Amino acid sequence: QVQLVESGGGLVQPGGSLRLSCAASGSIARYVRAWYRQAPGKERELVARITTGGTTSYADSVKGRFTISRDNAKNTVYLQMNSLEPEDTAVYYCNANVLTITGRNDYWGQGTQVTVSS
Repeated sequence: QVQLVESGGGLVQPGGSLRLSCAASGSIARYVRAWYRQAPGKERELVARITTGGTTSYADSVKGRFTISRDNAKNTVYLQMNSLEPEDTAVYYCNANVLTITGRNDYWGQGTQVTVSS
């Protein structure tokens, strides 16, 4: 069983930066890692993902501002968020997923609040 624990959220002014971390129990080097977010009244959306080989992809709204990275030795994935905007305010969720012969297995963290406000 994989457990994910996020940290690093908080309140930041527009234009500021935050770095989120997500530590996983167990070895999940073969899992795809991702960050999602959910704003009030909106559906959860994919923000960024990184494959086991290090290939990254981003939502258009965060391209050029956010960077996802992973440290497999520490079973940790990071989300560096720069030039934050009020529209980035949401609960951010860490995700780990892997394809098996029976389908895709997803694991989620508990979420961490990011609030961008002056």
